[in-house]
Amino acid sequence: MRYISTRGQSGSLTFSDVLLEGLAPDGGLYVPEEYPQLTWQDVLKMRTWSYNEIAVHVLKMFIGSDIDDITLRRIVWTSYDPRVFGSFDITPIQPIANGVGLLKLSNGPTLAFKDIALQLLANLMDHVLCERDEYLNIVGATSGDTGSAAEEAVRRRSRLRIFMLSPWGRMTPFQQMQMYRIRDPAVFNLVPDGNFDDCQAAVKLINADTAFKERYSIGAVNSINWARIVAQVVYYVYGYSRVVAHSGELLTVSVPSGNFGNALAAYVAGKMGLRMNILVATNDNDVLTEYFHTGTYRVRTGAEVTQTQSPSMDIASASNFERFMFDLVGRDSAQLRALWCELAQTGSFTWGYRNDPDSAITIRSGTASDAEVTKTITLVFDQYGIIIDPHTAVAAKVFFDQKTMGPALIAETAQPAKFEEAIKRALGIRMLIPQSCRHLLQNEERITRINQTDPAAIAYEMKELIEAVVD
Repeated sequence: MRYISTRGQSGSLTFSDVLLEGLAPDGGLYVPEEYPQLTWQDVLKMRTWSYNEIAVHVLKMFIGSDIDDITLRRIVWTSYDPRVFGSFDITPIQPIANGVGLLKLSNGPTLAFKDIALQLLANLMDHVLCERDEYLNIVGATSGDTGSAAEEAVRRRSRLRIFMLSPWGRMTPFQQMQMYRIRDPAVFNLVPDGNFDDCQAAVKLINADTAFKERYSIGAVNSINWARIVAQVVYYVYGYSRVVAHSGELLTVSVPSGNFGNALAAYVAGKMGLRMNILVATNDNDVLTEYFHTGTYRVRTGAEVTQTQSPSMDIASASNFERFMFDLVGRDSAQLRALWCELAQTGSFTWGYRNDPDSAITIRSGTASDAEVTKTITLVFDQYGIIIDPHTAVAAKVFFDQKTMGPALIAETAQPAKFEEAIKRALGIRMLIPQSCRHLLQNEERITRINQTDPAAIAYEMKELIEAVVD
């Protein structure tokens, strides 16, 4: 299994190289040269397998010979310890209505779906770094749960440090507590003014500085890292094996979408041969919905990004959309580069998308306003007795609007306790901090404030901190 850049101007790499590389030197994102394939017979066998057994099988298809079978099994079982996740199912399916289930993705150590990918990613990185006797400084940006999940996964690992950007005042108090009060000498929280896209742009600038990246061994845990996408593919394969009854049957998945990584994972499962109807669900920041409805992809300015009660989706551009467009233009790197050049110059491009009736994959999109999110939280609780977080409510609202038939899954984002104000607004219920997180209340915040909104200025200050720490 080899990986290439979407922009076609970097050499092909193995999985282990891509794991540590993050963004490609040409500014593109790594994708497999071809997608491995699953058959209906594979799905039938997986019905009797545990989540971890499915994970080993799917991951092996993308890793190839880079990691031997015994080591991969150890890494998977270490990452997805049933004692931590609460069951051998890891991502259990909670029935909602006839044929519709909630894909529970929030049972990890930081109570968010990001744990599924990041627990695995840190263990894979640790293994490869130990084999190579190398160290890695991870640089990332978060608008919500990525930061705490990445920091929890990285801490206590001697070969990893993490430098995480998060926008000042744009996360919930619970999310801030999980990040800013963590105690570990390898964890550094940098908090600039502005929004998530300013942070994400700064990370891309650091990755684009190839000399700095090489000297300070810079890596990535954001969804630009292909290994994160692969880890998320696993739970869609798992979900398909559990709820689809017949060969060729379509599974609808409604996915809360910001950076498009989670929806892309569902798309990759479709490219592997599973029939998927993907509902891309956005909040008021509807960059993706606008594209799937009009064919025009238009990034927003910072001033256009609306602060909502689903902060992980408050984005101006979707960093993983480039991987999807690479396939849509027929894997033509020159065409992809032309589109992204137009995007950089004008802020948008137009390249229409139509669902092919003969394809295994269909994609639709919809939006939920903040008011509709509140109503959906109330509706789901009143009708089904389930409390969902505001991101999951976006996906639920879009799913209910679509009125699809057949088996369906709504992808959960996080446990509702992380969004106390949103739940109180919808249900009048005060969510208590889970026991597993209460120790953080005793800790003081450890952050470095950056009074900047310009990505170049943020990147400069971040580089200075990395230099000071590493040198």
